[in-house]
Amino acid sequence: MEPEPFEDNRGFFARTFCAREFGERNLANEFVQCSVALSREQGTIRGMHFQKAPHSEVKLVRCTAGAIYDVIVDLRPESSTYLQHVGVELTEHNRRALCVPEFFAHGMQILKPDTEVFYQISKYHVPEAATGLRYNDPRLGIHWPLPVSVVSEKDANWPLLNQ
Repeated sequence: MEPEPFEDNRGFFARTFCAREFGERNLANEFVQCSVALSREQGTIRGMHFQKAPHSEVKLVRCTAGAIYDVIVDLRPESSTYLQHVGVELTEHNRRALCVPEFFAHGMQILKPDTEVFYQISKYHVPEAATGLRYNDPRLGIHWPLPVSVVSEKDANWPLLNQ
């Protein structure tokens, strides 16, 4: 998603979300939670996270300071793109957002120190439904742009898909 800024001598103004436009495109248009994540070190990995059904959620992710390489993985077994991923760069300068659909895992690598990411989330967080995939699972084949510097213990220990 790319905002369309209106610019004048003060700077610019851009709408970043419209429930009506999202609904017209069959995208989630109700968000019940917003979160922010700050990562201090370049190369940090967060993810690959998702919530199991019936608590699957949609996320709208935007980088508000710094830069990330943001990745989603299709977890729908019936999909022609099952276990394939898409990666995009979100930065404070390009102001893009990535919509993470239900039944997709989501993760990111921090490209600049002190990067902040803002999330809009369609469902309430349910700790017992939270799970993930290993960021370096060979079956996913994700090529992170930087050497990995920091990963949480939980994210480093998600089971591999072949386990």
